Amino acid sequence: MLDYIRDGAEIYRRSFATIRAEADLTGMPADISQVVVRMIHACGQTDLTADVAFTPNAVAAGRAALRGGAAILCDTNMVAAGVTRKRLPMGNDVLCTIADRRVPVLAETLQTTRSAAALELWRDRLDGAVVAIGNAPTALFHLLEMIAMGGPRPAVVVGGPVGFIGAVESKEALLEHADGIEYLVVRGRRGGSAIAAAALNGIASEIE
Repeated sequence: MLDYIRDGAEIYRRSFATIRAEADLTGMPADISQVVVRMIHACGQTDLTADVAFTPNAVAAGRAALRGGAAILCDTNMVAAGVTRKRLPMGNDVLCTIADRRVPVLAETLQTTRSAAALELWRDRLDGAVVAIGNAPTALFHLLEMIAMGGPRPAVVVGGPVGFIGAVESKEALLEHADGIEYLVVRGRRGGSAIAAAALNGIASEIE
């Protein structure tokens, strides 16, 4: 038999203890650091803290929105699938519209990606929602365009597009044009579904 820890609870406890021992959480409000610890747990990189940008009330705003029954809107099914439903305080809806049959036509009409066009189907749920963009920079850019044109405003935006083309720029655009919107962002090229979903799970429940 190989020698390794088999107790799931002990693995979990040691993992979070290791993160808190190695990650620099200095200057982060307690609720923000709790969520960031979960994000680090999802990617295994304790230096993630160097790339995290946030508004001080981002987590509080997200938790208040979820307690009020707000929906979680995700750019990809991978992000939506990563949300632990039992952590949601009101059994909140978790929506991703990328597979909606209307999206290809919208993308062609708007001359953009399907990921961005799918956000057009959020308009009736976007006001006060918790939004997570974990993959597509074009989705985050389009969200900012929708808001700038007078569209509904979410309660908080988790910005974590990953990649090499537009990822850095889309997140910097959020920081520059947030216009009072609460946000939690992983700057740079890093991001992805696991980190975005972990942030949502951290926002959804104070239980680590």
